[in-house]
Amino acid sequence: MKRTGASYQDTAIKFDMNNPNLIVTWNSKFLKEGIEGLEKSKGRPSMSKKLKITPVKQEKTMSREEQLERENELLRLEVAYLKKSKAFRENPDAYLEKHKQRWHSNSKKKDSD
Repeated sequence: MKRTGASYQDTAIKFDMNNPNLIVTWNSKFLKEGIEGLEKSKGRPSMSKKLKITPVKQEKTMSREEQLERENELLRLEVAYLKKSKAFRENPDAYLEKHKQRWHSNSKKKDSD
């Protein structure tokens, strides 16, 4: 640009760049700070290869009673799941029809709101 007197646009075209404003920015940095100004990098730093150590969450210590209540709840869920699974295996059409009716009645309630 200095030697030929080319414009920012001409320089951008010469180097297959879409943004002549970038050349304006680089030129002003070079005039203010010299070559060191162009060596500084702004923006997001590159990802480091170091492994980040994440602290292990300590689970809240539960009392024996809380542990048993939690276990009961999980067992209730498991029993309910097994019952539904058994009902589906025994008669899939009836099971699907029953749940289809529930879904339709729920969707009607939502539409009326």
